[in-house]
Amino acid sequence: MAKFQIEGLKDLEAAFKELENVNQRKASARRAMKKAAQPIADDAARLAPREFGTLSESIKVGTVLSKRQRALHRKMFRDDRAAVEMFVGAGPFSSAHNQEFGNEHNPPQPFMRPALDSNAQRYLETIGKELWADIDKTAKRAANKATRLASRGASLDSNADLLRSGLGGE
Repeated sequence: MAKFQIEGLKDLEAAFKELENVNQRKASARRAMKKAAQPIADDAARLAPREFGTLSESIKVGTVLSKRQRALHRKMFRDDRAAVEMFVGAGPFSSAHNQEFGNEHNPPQPFMRPALDSNAQRYLETIGKELWADIDKTAKRAANKATRLASRGASLDSNADLLRSGLGGE
């Protein structure tokens, strides 16, 4: 079993909660998770057995599951209301689990677990780094938007004042 050490999560969580819009938080988390998970997918594709050809090409990072995977996911996590999920895997390639774990006809040829094990610490570090960067960008965008709205509001107020003074003076 691998052991990991993560520092700075309380600071990250506090900064993350500073983002007022829930959708901004979810989008930030998705972007960070997708970028962090890509090396896992790349390694899994590299390690995947080549006899069937399509397995390595089907390994992707994303939020979408096949119909069968969605049904299994709902059964497993029925009560779990995770805010954001990202999946790394072989998509709808039905025999991927047989390659990973083996069956009565074929020995196991693991490709996902070794890819995860070799990238787990980097994954966590990348999520932290990307979340900090995205929180910073999102905060700057929000500040710029507030400045634009404030200046637009000020100019609208001054235009209204001009119109009122012009109408009142005649």
